[in-house]
Amino acid sequence: MEYISLFVKSIFVDNMVFAYFLGMCSFLAVSKNVKTATGLGLAVVFVLAVTLPLNYILFEKVLKPGALVWLGESFAEVDLSFLSYIVYIATIAAIVQIVEMVVEKFVPSLYGSLGIFLPLIAVNCAILGGSLFMQERAYANVGEAFTFALGSGLGWFLAIVAMAAIREKLAYSNVPKGLRGLGITFIITGLMGVAFMSFMGIQL
Repeated sequence: MEYISLFVKSIFVDNMVFAYFLGMCSFLAVSKNVKTATGLGLAVVFVLAVTLPLNYILFEKVLKPGALVWLGESFAEVDLSFLSYIVYIATIAAIVQIVEMVVEKFVPSLYGSLGIFLPLIAVNCAILGGSLFMQERAYANVGEAFTFALGSGLGWFLAIVAMAAIREKLAYSNVPKGLRGLGITFIITGLMGVAFMSFMGIQL
């Protein structure tokens, strides 16, 4: 039940886009059509689902204070937590590089559509934010970390695909000239954020 609660909350209550407004650069730039948004969203889900558990293990076994005690009693006082940012970013960058090569090899059309935004997943603050939230919330085990990662990724995926669907419809709407493009997109993002606040009442 705890895993279900964590999974649902990470999608709806703690949505990376609508609750914390993380990953907004990619969210706004790539949410112009559903196909491209779906491709990037799936890539973000995969990167989060892989990197966050890896970073959890690295933090628990290497970085946090006293984590290196398994090397011997003389390492019991070692604290490498100040290296967290560097280690997390390095892990994320490595996984993103693998994703980029796979997409370029097997789905070249999607690779061309995503352009620079695919490698920029490495600096997507939603990805790094997931690892930092994981560290701050001190999840009990790697299973909880993976559940949070999967839910957060699906939440970001849901947000960008929903926005892309709305923006495709807006192409046929009579939007005032001064609000066309990013203007109306910001307004819709804010309204969707308010709508997602209704999920804060979920009790699991």
